Amino acid sequence: MKVSVGIIGGSGVYELFERVRDKVVKTPYGKPSDKISVGEISEKKFAFIPRHGKKHTIPPHNINHRANIFALKSLGVESIISIASVGIINANIKIGDFIILDDFLDFTRKNHTFFDKFDKEAVHIDLTNPFSPKLRKILIEVCKEKGYSFHDKGIYANTSGPRLETPAEIRMFNRLDADVVGMTVVPEAILSRELNIAYVSLAIGINHACGIIPGPMKIELQKVMEEKKPQLKEIIEGVINRI
Repeated sequence: MKVSVGIIGGSGVYELFERVRDKVVKTPYGKPSDKISVGEISEKKFAFIPRHGKKHTIPPHNINHRANIFALKSLGVESIISIASVGIINANIKIGDFIILDDFLDFTRKNHTFFDKFDKEAVHIDLTNPFSPKLRKILIEVCKEKGYSFHDKGIYANTSGPRLETPAEIRMFNRLDADVVGMTVVPEAILSRELNIAYVSLAIGINHACGIIPGPMKIELQKVMEEKKPQLKEIIEGVINRI
């Protein structure tokens, strides 16, 4: 049975599932972030990779996204569910809310592509729908049925990190209609599209971005993610059952 679903876990999401076996996958683009854990839900195999490594040793700007996405593709993955912790810009989003992303703004400093050269013809992927409409629909249905607090749309501003953003940058993102800010989703979305993998990202509001509320930033990533783990597991299982 091939591995049909890939899960990419962000900060605080490393051990959602038990009874998995680790697999070393080699790629032409170097090493993925870590060993890939393979497990099974409802007779469907999934592959889980922690984008920062299991010990969170890889900062955002040094993640080998090409290796991560290629490794999942090589296992047979056709759909990817990405979990991303984000800073909140939109005042309607509360800490702990889920956001089912539907668009993005790219403020990174790298080109994210498998096409370093064109062999036969030019390749310019269409990002009219940066995230899979089919997977987004399933995510929305599952979150509604579970009764979890979520937002069915969200524009993600992607910075390079690892530093956090300045108040002026957050004001700019706000004027550009960004709802949340993070450092990892955009490369994954682009590379998945290039390899014809359906990709969706479920973001979780961890903290208010700089300057959104008075006072210094308060980041409680581990606390929020620990509280959300049971819900995350239920959502992922629900999505996999419907793919």
